[in-house]
Amino acid sequence: MFRILLVLIGLVTAVAAESAAIPTMNFQLASPQTPQQLVSSLNVLVVLTLLFLAPSLVLVMTTFTRFVIVFGFLRQALGTQQVPPTQLLVMLAMILTFFVMEPVGTQAYESGIKPYMEEKIGYEEAFDKTTLPFKNFMIRNTREKDLALFFRIRKMENPKSVADVPLSVVIPAFIISELKTSFEIGFLLFLPFLVIDMVVASILMSMGMMMLPPVMISLPFKILIFVLIDGWNLLIGNLIASIK
Repeated sequence: MFRILLVLIGLVTAVAAESAAIPTMNFQLASPQTPQQLVSSLNVLVVLTLLFLAPSLVLVMTTFTRFVIVFGFLRQALGTQQVPPTQLLVMLAMILTFFVMEPVGTQAYESGIKPYMEEKIGYEEAFDKTTLPFKNFMIRNTREKDLALFFRIRKMENPKSVADVPLSVVIPAFIISELKTSFEIGFLLFLPFLVIDMVVASILMSMGMMMLPPVMISLPFKILIFVLIDGWNLLIGNLIASIK
């Protein structure tokens, strides 16, 4: 379940190991006397920076964006304000993300990190084999139009294979594709609840009860219908099914 984070941490360790010996930690403030000391200090800074950014990289390279945005739209469509709490929705999105991405993380670990730790392959080959499963996953869930956009911005030639697509192009294209997909799903979620709101508002106006907020009447009906159709089961099942 935590293979995805382990993959990124393994890559960070590989970067440090490839630069020769892993630099020792020295908390004394002193100017570097030789170029080697400066390189060692910069290596430590790079490793710590990558470790700090690793969780964010996991989020932008996975389906977390789709899950958390759709859950936010669902809560707004129901009109339940802060129920479920934001923390719970974020944790649910993270758990589902680990569930969906575990095969990808396992494949990346088995093909790249594990052979590198066993000293069977070099760093460059390990990096390529580790990132390839994530590339394949992101490209499968990215629209060609979004990929073409960033290729045009960079003025790059069309790639011949997945391996020729750089991560600097795949990641932003994947993010905007996920945003579009999640907004489309959110729009479809709003429609049935919007119909309920309109029906309740029409009934209240026909009865002359214009001072009564329609939300107070429609909210229990929306919750009841969502529970009767087993909404969480349907939503999560269809969300996972929409991932290629």
